[in-house]
Amino acid sequence: MSVDIVYETHSLTEDNERGIATGRLPGRLSATGRRLAARLGERRRDDGLAAVFVSDLHRAVETARIAFAGTAVPVHRDPRLRECDYGELNGCPVAALEGRRSRHIDAPYPGGGQSYRQVVAATEDFLHDLAAGWSGRRVLLIAHSANKWALDCLLAGASLEDLVDAPFGWQEGWSYTLPRHFSRRGTAT
Repeated sequence: MSVDIVYETHSLTEDNERGIATGRLPGRLSATGRRLAARLGERRRDDGLAAVFVSDLHRAVETARIAFAGTAVPVHRDPRLRECDYGELNGCPVAALEGRRSRHIDAPYPGGGQSYRQVVAATEDFLHDLAAGWSGRRVLLIAHSANKWALDCLLAGASLEDLVDAPFGWQEGWSYTLPRHFSRRGTAT
């Protein structure tokens, strides 16, 4: 059996509202973000979820905490679901990253950052474990834009080259099917 994945990005942050690319910094939800996180919970609480898996960065954890407060749905933090590390550009204006993301598909961001392929590899490792332990169940992932691109690459056949510099089309969740036998190469076996 496969794993039914629902994917949501963390809720709106103070940095998002100021046009800041938070990257690996913790970030905090804004007042609007906290309201949106509560609405996420209203949408997903009775969605048949076996568990929620969330990036361990504060903004994602805060989203899950608000959305699933008072429910029996278990929430699991996982560092493999972190946003791309922009290195010395963590916390820079979003405009400083626009148009240059494609330069970091394979080359890490300067100052100890990551490449987007490294994010795909971490997400792929997470998916391998998810396939092994959650077959036949429905789970929610709460993470970041780079993880959404990773899911699109690994489960929908998209290419990073087509995703990283395109506008991010936010919506209320995306659905993916993770094959039970998911190999580390991103294909069913």
